[in-house]
Amino acid sequence: MEKEYFVHDSAIIDEGADIGKGTKIWHFSHIMSGCKMGENCNIGQNVVISPDVVLGKNVKVQNNVSIFTGVICDDDVFLGPSMVFTNVNNPRSAIVRKNQYLRTHVGKGATIGANATIVCGHNIGEYAFIGAGAVVTKNVPAYALVVGNPARHLGWMSEYGHRLKFDANNIATCPESKQEYKLEGNKVRRIK
Repeated sequence: MEKEYFVHDSAIIDEGADIGKGTKIWHFSHIMSGCKMGENCNIGQNVVISPDVVLGKNVKVQNNVSIFTGVICDDDVFLGPSMVFTNVNNPRSAIVRKNQYLRTHVGKGATIGANATIVCGHNIGEYAFIGAGAVVTKNVPAYALVVGNPARHLGWMSEYGHRLKFDANNIATCPESKQEYKLEGNKVRRIK
């Protein structure tokens, strides 16, 4: 049976990896046994996907990213070049902590910028936008824009990746999609 996904000749795919139809895996990447990728993912060069990692549909992983056990990414997530996930809070070379991996969940449509670091055990909300080089040390709400080290909340983003500007009624409109959003307390939701 012919594969329904593309793998570059230099990539290594371990037996037992579950790879969705239409996915592309590029140069020098290593896909380990037990991981699961949805349809139409794009895995850049020099990427490692560890056992038990789950990637939804249409996840884009740019070059030089390692996705460690404990990470779950929903559909349409973008992982920028050389961004970093951790999976243990207090690693030591001489101490084995494989039974202490912490879970990191990245919600649908979220973007993590180049060279950002996501400290394990935190949730990134749907459509959140993590700026390049940010260091995330706590949960990030849906639609939030966070930047810096440690990452701080700077504003809100639309599902199309535009900064939202709220009016006196706490309503904002995405300039590209014309979708409307409502700010209530410290939460944003799209108005259907």
